[in-house]
Amino acid sequence: MKVPGLKLICLAFLFIHTRILVCYGAPDDAVDDYTDETPAKPPPPEMDNCNGVFLSYAFTSRTKALPLLKNVSAQPWTFNAMATVVNSGTEEVKGWKMYIGFQHKEILVSATNAVLVDGDVDFPAAVGNGTTLAGYPKADLKTSIDTAGDFNQIAVQVELKGSMFGLGEKATPMPKTISLRNDGWRCPTPTKYKTYMHACCKRDPKFKVNSNKKSKFAARQNGDLTFTYDVVKSYEGSYEAQVTMDNSSPIGRLDRWNLTWEWMRGEFIYSMKGAYTPRFDTSDCVYGLAGRYLTGFDFTNVMNCEKKPTITDLPLTKANDTQIGKIPYCCKNASLLPPQMDPSRARAIFQLRVYKLPPDTPPTILYPPQRWNITGVINARYHCGPPIRVDPSEFPNPKGFDAKVYAIASWQVVCNMTRPEKRKTRCCVSFSAYYSDGAIPCSTCACGCDNIDTDKCNPDKPAMHLPPDALLLPSENRTAKTKAFAKLKKKGIPRKLPCPDNCGVSINWHINTDHKAGWSTRMTLFNWQEAPFVDWFVAVELKKAYPDYDNVFSFNGTKKLKGIKNTIFFQSLKDLNYLVEMKNGSKPSDPKVPGKQQSVISFIKKKTPNIKIRKGDGFPSKVYFNGEECALPRSFPSSGHRSPLSIASFILISITTTFLLITNRFN
Repeated sequence: MKVPGLKLICLAFLFIHTRILVCYGAPDDAVDDYTDETPAKPPPPEMDNCNGVFLSYAFTSRTKALPLLKNVSAQPWTFNAMATVVNSGTEEVKGWKMYIGFQHKEILVSATNAVLVDGDVDFPAAVGNGTTLAGYPKADLKTSIDTAGDFNQIAVQVELKGSMFGLGEKATPMPKTISLRNDGWRCPTPTKYKTYMHACCKRDPKFKVNSNKKSKFAARQNGDLTFTYDVVKSYEGSYEAQVTMDNSSPIGRLDRWNLTWEWMRGEFIYSMKGAYTPRFDTSDCVYGLAGRYLTGFDFTNVMNCEKKPTITDLPLTKANDTQIGKIPYCCKNASLLPPQMDPSRARAIFQLRVYKLPPDTPPTILYPPQRWNITGVINARYHCGPPIRVDPSEFPNPKGFDAKVYAIASWQVVCNMTRPEKRKTRCCVSFSAYYSDGAIPCSTCACGCDNIDTDKCNPDKPAMHLPPDALLLPSENRTAKTKAFAKLKKKGIPRKLPCPDNCGVSINWHINTDHKAGWSTRMTLFNWQEAPFVDWFVAVELKKAYPDYDNVFSFNGTKKLKGIKNTIFFQSLKDLNYLVEMKNGSKPSDPKVPGKQQSVISFIKKKTPNIKIRKGDGFPSKVYFNGEECALPRSFPSSGHRSPLSIASFILISITTTFLLITNRFN
């Protein structure tokens, strides 16, 4: 089905001695179909005038897809489009990344010559909020000067196919914008036509390029978490690689990490040292392309043939295993700590033997895996970019000579922490204060309500205030106290109570005292899971109170965090590094008891004499537990009558926690 008003012309023209095809939207009076008799029009003049990177997006066609519906907003359409990236400047573009601001509930089904930057996303992918594409297999765009105008080396065209929703037949579904997402480049608002848009992106003069001009590859970048994929040996049909993982963030962390990537050219993992794949499966090799091409190959000892393998660290017990261990920085139970906690545990390394398929069998043909993604238990979420070719890594000589050994080829993957989506975090915070007898609990469904029966609770109702002692109870045991407290405060009780927060970890921030010279707070950690947290940490951002942090009494604390502003870092004491798991009560009928740790934190008012604690200045603006950003309440405790109940409740917390801490010391 042809979209009314769509006039697309594909023009062939000579571009620096090379004949290429450029598609762009034409005026409405253009001819409908391209023929040899169609007068040739010049390319967009903006391309000739662009000394930088020329981007374009051309919408080519749209067709109704099944099912055919009367509801316009629900009617699916298939669409085709073409994105073009041309290096029309004097500087090589390494690892190009193009952002397309889709806005019509698009689902991208395929893209030629590119991959999605989001490591955990595969086709078909929902891209209605925009997406970034990266070049693959050609990631770099050379200059016309260095290639004698070879368009195949300076440009790439990406054919896009997908589905979209919610537009009438006469509408032309164009994206909001297009831009180059490489560091140091600035793109203007694109020039838009009905079915076409383009932009010329140029170097940001204020951006400092940290690169060696003698290098033929991109400079290494900084990130919260970086991977280096080094090919150290290459053979006919296979190669050996080393993967190095470095945690650079002072608040980043991974526990029981799982790394995934995607083989794009039929590769498979023959063996590994320093890590393993939880699934040992050769069926994809035997019944797939590997079995067809590698006739007579013995797949018995192959570790994994999955297109998207999952890789994890070896346990500590395998560190000295000569067959699968004995790799520096390996075998730490898949734990990666911030560098200020332990630099030796901020890095992980493993090695693997990879087999390739024709036509990639020559030793000089090497491709890294794509779509990297890493996850932990209750940890930071990471967004990983594509592998970028960098200068070969340098290693010490294994024979002890005073010489340098280099990798055959190296790629870097940069990952940065992202904020969790609403109701998708895994920890939450409650607020309370000495001047208020009610605690503000974690928000309703703070960590999601997908795994509970929402017919029995209201997922959209704000959380009801609690008596502070109710914070000690699991959510299913708080109902009676919640209702009693509401009646005491003459508050209405809804027929369906708000759903619980459903978080595995919660943190209570309690304003303990406030006087002329200073103030104090008590932070309590609750573990509602059935597994302990070892070497835990909490990072607290205090925008107004940070300068006057004084001391913490039962934890270790520091304000010295590189690159993180207004944040105090707390971690367990050396012999109290376990936040124990939730356990059964002393009687079968008693509620379960969470693992707890607690400390008082003191502040002085030397630099902030006008701080208003009761107005909320003493409460955190962000809280991280083991790198995971926790959900915060939407309000602060209000001043009012303080009943003896609130004081007694927190005395109970202190006594209980102290007992647990003493018990843990001798366990």
